[in-house]
Amino acid sequence: MKKNSAIVLLLLSFTLIIQAQEIPIEKLNTQLTENTKRYSKSILENEIKGIHVEQISFTGKSGLVDYSKEGYRTIYLFFKGKGTVKAANKKYEIVPETILLPNVAKSITIKTAKNDTLHYLKIVTKLSAQDLIELKEFSAESTQNVYYAKFTDCKPYTEPIKSPNTISRTIMPNKIIPRIAMGTVQTKGPDKVGAHKHPMLEQLFLSLSKNNCVVYADDAKMALPEYALLHIPLGSMHSVSVEKDDVLYYVWMDFFMDSKGEEWLKTHNVTEDKKK
Repeated sequence: MKKNSAIVLLLLSFTLIIQAQEIPIEKLNTQLTENTKRYSKSILENEIKGIHVEQISFTGKSGLVDYSKEGYRTIYLFFKGKGTVKAANKKYEIVPETILLPNVAKSITIKTAKNDTLHYLKIVTKLSAQDLIELKEFSAESTQNVYYAKFTDCKPYTEPIKSPNTISRTIMPNKIIPRIAMGTVQTKGPDKVGAHKHPMLEQLFLSLSKNNCVVYADDAKMALPEYALLHIPLGSMHSVSVEKDDVLYYVWMDFFMDSKGEEWLKTHNVTEDKKK
């Protein structure tokens, strides 16, 4: 009897741990202190294996030079401020909500616009042996050239879990970096993203300008304010809601366990663009 009681208590404790699961979130710093020209910080460190996220903010006339690293790929998500990026002998305009991947470019130079501060996430992924094999099978156009896009210029899609009022866009298709895809979701309340789960991938949300929504994952609930990074607990049943007159606007980042998991992206139906 004592043994059975101990097992029951252990199971109850395990259940409570699951129910008490939290949604990891970290607010981004978008205000540099006086006399501070540069700020950098690892965000949600060690949340996803093989993925490192760093917030970088800087101002001033001198730019930043960033170098690529063998065996890794880097994604830059510029979410606030204006500037330019020079990569592979070409200059790219940076406005709020721009994505850039250097791909095989050895280095890039990032500069802010005059009297402005640039804020962005630098996301570095370590390539596995299988990733290196798959990269060779992707088109050279996707993997050898700099990938650059303003979010608003990216192709929209619809999805069964979202209302007709929602504007979703794919800002980084899969087949550029193995097992990674990114997009945006934008709508006004009252609205929601329906409950769903995807145990084949890890997911981050980057909250954008004016976003004010609530994220649910199993029994957990978390307010997602403007400019924050949130990690959806792996395999959780999750959804998002936004109240009347509020805005839902975030980047989703999918990090798949393997290439088979990318079948999930087939639920995204590409559509004609529509006005916001």
